[in-house]
Amino acid sequence: MWVFKYLAVHLLGLGIVKTLGYQCTPSAFTHVLPANASVLYAIPNGPNSTFGNPYNQGYPTNATNLPPFCAVLVNVTSSSTSSFTFGLFLPDLWNERFLAVGNGGFAGGVNYLDMGAGLQYGFAVISTDTGHNSTSFDISWALNLPEKKIDWGYRAMHGSIVLAKQLVTSYYQCAIQYSYYSGCSTGGRQGLKDIELYPEDFDGVLAGAPAWWTTHLQTWTIKLGTYNLPVNASSHIPVSLFPVISAEVFRQCDGLDGLVDGIIVDPRRCDFYYEALLCTPSSNTSACLTSPQLDTLYHIYNNYVDTNQTFVFPHLELGSEAQWPVLLGGSAPNALGTEYVQYFLLNDPHWPYTDFSYATVQLADAQNPGAANADDFDLGPFHARGGKLLQYHGLADALIATGSSVYFYTHVLRTLLPRGVPLADWYRFFLVPGMQHCAGSVHDAPWYFAGAGQAGSLLPPGQHGVPGFEDTRHDALLALMAWVENGQAPDAIVATKFRNDTVGDGVVRQRLLCPYPSTPVYGGGDVNSAASFSCGPVV
Repeated sequence: MWVFKYLAVHLLGLGIVKTLGYQCTPSAFTHVLPANASVLYAIPNGPNSTFGNPYNQGYPTNATNLPPFCAVLVNVTSSSTSSFTFGLFLPDLWNERFLAVGNGGFAGGVNYLDMGAGLQYGFAVISTDTGHNSTSFDISWALNLPEKKIDWGYRAMHGSIVLAKQLVTSYYQCAIQYSYYSGCSTGGRQGLKDIELYPEDFDGVLAGAPAWWTTHLQTWTIKLGTYNLPVNASSHIPVSLFPVISAEVFRQCDGLDGLVDGIIVDPRRCDFYYEALLCTPSSNTSACLTSPQLDTLYHIYNNYVDTNQTFVFPHLELGSEAQWPVLLGGSAPNALGTEYVQYFLLNDPHWPYTDFSYATVQLADAQNPGAANADDFDLGPFHARGGKLLQYHGLADALIATGSSVYFYTHVLRTLLPRGVPLADWYRFFLVPGMQHCAGSVHDAPWYFAGAGQAGSLLPPGQHGVPGFEDTRHDALLALMAWVENGQAPDAIVATKFRNDTVGDGVVRQRLLCPYPSTPVYGGGDVNSAASFSCGPVV
């Protein structure tokens, strides 16, 4: 059917939507695609629509509250043994901008939920299924399929971007003015990997908690799990003691910023005294740790260093304990580690985690299955063409150690600053006190700033941006756009905590997020207002 779009001002005030007619049918797109790609469907959708796929294992939640748009699904053959699919949302009122959204874990599926949030800004939005259909923790699809690993590693994302841009330009008969990316976790890795290989793909990238060091992250996941195993060992810390540890961490570390408010602004400043948790003859054993358990705790809070003092991966932060059950609460290491070795690295489903050693890490580095590591710290080409990178990571993240983002940022700095390329003009990194993995927080720490995937964690469903605070100060994606298009660098971002993570229940508090290495400093006034804080140097 023919749909007509009329001249309108872009809802963000950053662009103009043009007048033209367009057709949302498969035939309108087929002629644009190469021989190895085909249109599976093109479906027009009216106002306040809902869209999704019940067979989508990775992303089964529908996108809701959508404006009128055309939904397109394209399949691309990437080799004789692999193919990938991407979804494309084309809004009736387009802001002349392109947005790609990322995935999470090893999930296969089009991320309709994040696409829906992007659509509501006015973007033409794409997401790839990375070449398979699975949940985040299921890696069995990769067994003996090296081409599928490559699709997941980088090829499906870049291939989807290239073809989707062609479809967008053809559909609107108008050039894309700016291209953006937003992803967290694996999605953060996808964004970094893409600009390392294809710096021309995006003008701006929003990368959260990036799982960039695949060969070390997944093997560290096993190593971390082994610290707390077996469950019948005297050194095992049961899940019931995690809150006890957390309470002591906050008792010692919370007030170092001058406020006892349930938010540890900088865990690195806390000289944690482990023995405060040690059991004594008069202790309640359900509220203390034995000496062997303290040894386990020490390993959790310290870097994974192996043969010849080789650094492998950073530690979990003080204050991350609420999320420990995911990687430390099972009877075996988490599948994100074990299945990576079984299905991605060794192609041996029967490999036991008890065979893990540093040699496993070395083999992973040697093979780098799927070429997944995003470890090229020379982002010079991306900088040279004017690209902007906004990265963030929660300080209470217990799935991907926060220090891995610090490591990435500092190694980009070490690579480029000696060549006369400072980072502040084009690359800024924000640590988020109290935020867990990509979304959510401990003790009501403000965590919401429209980062990748965050809108899907708010109630009621169908949110986008920062409700009630639709500006570049509170919305990280708008901040990125203002940086790219107007040269307005984000000197700070305000994070918001909605009561019960429900927009209608109001705001609990807001806090300032500061570009690394600066940190929020309390200057007096309402502790729940971001205006009471400024960004100051690390002390």
